Amino acid sequence: MRCSARAEDGELAAVASAPVSDRPPFVSFLSDYGYNDEFVGVCHAVMLDLVPDLRIIDVTHDIPAFDVRAGALALVRAVQYLPEGVVLAVVDPGVATDRRCIAVAVETGFLVGPDNGLLAPAVAMLGGAGDAVALENPKYHLPAPGATFAGRDVMAPAAAQLAAGLPIIELGPLVDPTTLAPGLVPLPHEDEDGTTIMGEVLWVDRFGNCQLNVSPDLLLARSVAPGGTVGVTIGDDSRRARWVGAFAEAKPSELILLVDSYGMCTLAFDRRSAATQLKLKVGQAVSIATPERPA
Repeated sequence: MRCSARAEDGELAAVASAPVSDRPPFVSFLSDYGYNDEFVGVCHAVMLDLVPDLRIIDVTHDIPAFDVRAGALALVRAVQYLPEGVVLAVVDPGVATDRRCIAVAVETGFLVGPDNGLLAPAVAMLGGAGDAVALENPKYHLPAPGATFAGRDVMAPAAAQLAAGLPIIELGPLVDPTTLAPGLVPLPHEDEDGTTIMGEVLWVDRFGNCQLNVSPDLLLARSVAPGGTVGVTIGDDSRRARWVGAFAEAKPSELILLVDSYGMCTLAFDRRSAATQLKLKVGQAVSIATPERPA
């Protein structure tokens, strides 16, 4: 027997068939589900069963398993480019525990996901939280034999219903946005004399470029400009890196620092993996030595 996401009394289907605008609604979907199993396809099916004209953007489903911080960083990088509508983000190592599933209203629509810090940076990027609710109304849950697939049974139905125009308050009780789990994005700090920025690797892309949690403004404030050089220390390895505008400006085997497409400082080589060459991984400490900050 087919397990439908629609309510038996038809009310849920009626809500879902009346989008709030003339264009089909969007859900942008990010997870750590991967594609080896059926999880992503099943969540698509649940949402499309409720809202047949829904458009779903798969942002990525290759977040490392259980890595909430990686999911939060990918989401905050992407969210400013996603269409208005609903963002469904599921990286949920606490599934079936007392952690909440939530929906949060923002300027561009809604974010839906577990309350574990995954959504917090994106909520801040989008101007902060409006109303927030815990997804506790069973009327909008998919009946399920167990509680370990909340992405399918709780969050995907909620995302579809919000995209179709259901008021957020229908999904469960309001919660104070200040009680939501904070984000896990690390901030850089500097040493006492102001000449060294202690940062870390936020992200390694598929090309091996290593994005740092260091903004170019921190370098500019220390009289480092494009074309200048900084010291880079990773463990016992100390090098120099030249600030360039493009990968192709690097000399053979030269470590470069550039501002990436998200506006952050990134360590790279031209057509080589900085992660491999420098033995870097996400979360690893990197120190940037600069001239003294001007008085």
